[in-house]
Amino acid sequence: MRLRDSLITRVLRGPLEALVAEQVARQVQELKLDALYSYRWHGERSRLHVPDTAVVNNALFNMSGGTITLGEHVFFGHDVAVLTGTHDVTKFGRDRQLAFPRSGRDVVIGEGVWLASHVLVLGPVTIGEHAVVAGGSLVREDVEPYTVVAGRPAKPVKKIARPGS
Repeated sequence: MRLRDSLITRVLRGPLEALVAEQVARQVQELKLDALYSYRWHGERSRLHVPDTAVVNNALFNMSGGTITLGEHVFFGHDVAVLTGTHDVTKFGRDRQLAFPRSGRDVVIGEGVWLASHVLVLGPVTIGEHAVVAGGSLVREDVEPYTVVAGRPAKPVKKIARPGS
């Protein structure tokens, strides 16, 4: 009896699991992607522009020194930090804590950019469309479109072929 029940369960289980998986996938597609991911921010929330198509995994955005703008279909690995602020190293104590620029350190991350896990971006900087930033990299200079960068500081390591080329 047990063997027969086990065989019946195995035969029925495959189609049932497939049906459940299909329903779950359909529901996930109907959700806005930003509802599935999380981020924290420091500064004025109005200075952060994240489109519905962005995928952001536990990121930190600091807009104390400028704006942060993400392009369509940008996606982040885990624990990415994007910072517009900095502190004045010539000051000490409380003065150092309070001395930071309020504007002019904007960060623009172009369409389709992939920032892998543990990337740190320090503004002012522009990351061109469809660029890739390798995990653990420090971006403190502009990145050309269709370029892979890696390292601390990030340097170009490869050009990506543009579609149709």
